Amino acid sequence: MAQELFLKNYMEDCVWELLDKVLEQDPAACRCPACRYDMVALALNNLPPRYVVREKGEVYSKASMLEIQHRADIYTALTKALAIVKQNPRHES
Repeated sequence: MAQELFLKNYMEDCVWELLDKVLEQDPAACRCPACRYDMVALALNNLPPRYVVREKGEVYSKASMLEIQHRADIYTALTKALAIVKQNPRHES
């Protein structure tokens, strides 16, 4: 019996994984769910997708997260997104 396949943008996991590290650099940045999601959305819109096809329940490799340039690109996109969201938060103060 064939396993169910699914499509996953691995870049999304990578961005979420590094978000807190970027937020540590700016203690004044808002960490509410709305701002966090806005930062991730903005960063993902400025990064190339990394789609993987896997069988349901299968763990995919995190090897690309170890690449220095890959991590640097994510940090850069998140840092820019943080600055934009910080200047234009969509939540009420």
